[in-house]
Amino acid sequence: MAATAQEDGVRSQGRGQRGCEHYDRGCLLKAPCCDKLYTCRLCHDNNEDHQLDRFKVKEVQCINCEKIQHAQQTCEECSTLFGEYYCSICHLFDKDKKQYHCENCGICRIGPKEDFFHCLKCNLCLAMNLQGKHKCIENVSRQNCPICLEDIHTSRVVAHVLPCGHLLHRTCYEEMLKEGYRCPLCMHSALDMTRYWRQLDDEVAQTPMPSEYQNMTVDILCNDCNGRSTVQFHILGMKCKICESYNTAQAGGRRISLDQQ
Repeated sequence: MAATAQEDGVRSQGRGQRGCEHYDRGCLLKAPCCDKLYTCRLCHDNNEDHQLDRFKVKEVQCINCEKIQHAQQTCEECSTLFGEYYCSICHLFDKDKKQYHCENCGICRIGPKEDFFHCLKCNLCLAMNLQGKHKCIENVSRQNCPICLEDIHTSRVVAHVLPCGHLLHRTCYEEMLKEGYRCPLCMHSALDMTRYWRQLDDEVAQTPMPSEYQNMTVDILCNDCNGRSTVQFHILGMKCKICESYNTAQAGGRRISLDQQ
């Protein structure tokens, strides 16, 4: 006899198996889209050609007694605890991680709640130490991560806020720093580079340019302050006269100062 779609879904997770690589829970979600049983929406999405809408989940199956029932925190048949934390809106079951449901984000976040605030312009929950100290970009969390091109707003990976206001997945940010220091979207420095700039000052001072370049100047654009200035050309870097950053780009051709020829 051919297996039903529901049985296929159960087999893909395994009866009696508690949780998955994503969540620790004692039930399977009955996907309203295909009636298959999966531990979580991520497991479903990884195995199907469509996505599970977490908000439309109505029923779950207990992993112990296998009773299918209305989504709730505890099994009505055998009292199995489906999750230390349960959100009746997102239908999120998991062990306690101090989660809370943010009405403005529309989903659950890992807390504690008192350590975060929701920025209405960025449309994202941010750490309290960033309140009044970050650059707002409207609906920034609704943009995909510029590194991996995957969703940030609903991702289980923590978002990292750059000084320019753009967001990256924390893991993508850490990988980016192995290769460079600039935001991939606006080229602004992604961390405080002051100490390195001062070290570069010393290197520039200790590395005189050949005589044919010593009177050469160039127009530059600073990626950090967006200022323009004319500075002496140097192969190691050209420092912004406004903010003293070396995160600059040449904005014009090189030229020889006539009064020094």
